[in-house]
Amino acid sequence: MNDHAVAAHDSHDIPHDDHNSPEHIKREIRVYLMVLGALAVLTGVTVFACYGLHLPIHYAVMVALAVASVKGFLVAGFFMHLLSEKKLIYGILILTVVFFAILLWGPAHDIADKFHY
Repeated sequence: MNDHAVAAHDSHDIPHDDHNSPEHIKREIRVYLMVLGALAVLTGVTVFACYGLHLPIHYAVMVALAVASVKGFLVAGFFMHLLSEKKLIYGILILTVVFFAILLWGPAHDIADKFHY
């Protein structure tokens, strides 16, 4: 190849994005700090639901698992970058949520059968 073709080829291979710009990094840090704050608040909600509301144990566990699911979504979505991944990962995540819901339904159904709800 001649020098002109190499220069033209090299200039098109360089990606032009702003992932390393200071503005982008500041935005990402702000998002991570907001997620951290949400995780802290949700941890407080879990503790309050357990000790402050004086719910029966099975309701307290269901509330704690629901809050833990939201916290898991935040961690997986932002810290593991699953919100920007492909459809296959979303499918696997949805399948996991379905199986988790089935696992939650089992004990709740068993309790309902014991008390004939």
